[in-house]
Amino acid sequence: MIVEKPYGHDLESCRKLNRLIHAIFSEEDVYRIDHYLGKETVQNILVFRFANGIFEPVWNRRYVDHVQITVAETIGVEGRGGYYEEAGALRDMVQNHMLQLVSLVAMEAPIFFDGRWVRDEKVKVLEAIRPFTLDDVLDSTVRGQYGRGRCGTQEAPGYREEEGVSPDSKTETYVALKMFVDSWRWADVPFYLRTGKRMKRRSTEIAVEFKRPPTLLFRDSVDAKSLGPNLLTMRIQPDEGISLRFHTKVPGSPLRIRPMNMDFTYVPTDLAAAPTAYETLLLDALQGDNTLFARNDEVEAAWDVMGGILAGWAELPPPDFPNDAACSAGPEAANDLIQADRRRWRDL
Repeated sequence: MIVEKPYGHDLESCRKLNRLIHAIFSEEDVYRIDHYLGKETVQNILVFRFANGIFEPVWNRRYVDHVQITVAETIGVEGRGGYYEEAGALRDMVQNHMLQLVSLVAMEAPIFFDGRWVRDEKVKVLEAIRPFTLDDVLDSTVRGQYGRGRCGTQEAPGYREEEGVSPDSKTETYVALKMFVDSWRWADVPFYLRTGKRMKRRSTEIAVEFKRPPTLLFRDSVDAKSLGPNLLTMRIQPDEGISLRFHTKVPGSPLRIRPMNMDFTYVPTDLAAAPTAYETLLLDALQGDNTLFARNDEVEAAWDVMGGILAGWAELPPPDFPNDAACSAGPEAANDLIQADRRRWRDL
């Protein structure tokens, strides 16, 4: 049985759906599709992490300052206003796609590359995410909804003007949040997530920012604040690839230091020749390979994380929507969220 999202509306509805499915099919015969897992660039996260010995020793709380995951879309709801009114950005993007990316970044190495062991490690990550209390929801989550804005030379409508959307809708089209994975590897390392519709630029990426090194060696010759952190960026789409930022000396005197990128970019013809995400997943299902599919406990663990946020949002008064212009980088409150930790979002 192949199941496409949504896998429920909340944790309870997800459990009811799983019970209904398991009354007819065994878990081994169920293939829950999240098309992000079929993307070549998403699958490459595991290869990059576990096929290269130089990154694993620094892939932990000792060396990583924080992780940013961005899924920004330039499109609106594209005629799906009725669906989006029921879902919103949290259910539509964070609960599935973005938590899948979190789990791939944060998981331990599986014993084997197969459905059992890979998914076991992903579930451990999701179950280790720190639950959101009401105070956490207030301090560590941001809801946004886009209003009218200018996208290049075109005027874009606000969300409430989209077909099928209530004129006084309280549905979020943008979410930013901070979460923690309370594991031995990632304790106290913040994961910042943001996603939105009608944003400034289309971008899906994972950015791992490393801690700054001591700069005492260069204190008399350069401004220590100008030495930014090392940064590893995995670009899921577009401009698919991986880049690593480090520092080098500028030739000549006096001593000057500049950031440089070591960049890998997929050859467009290679990606064009590769099967699409859905083609990959459907072929795997036909061959009985469930590695790239979500398991029932995995989906329920993701909904359990979202439950605290949804409960908090239900209790707290909604923002004064719209609080963001179409084709911007997101509401100002999202900047306040990360800047409170003396960090900043990656530029869109």
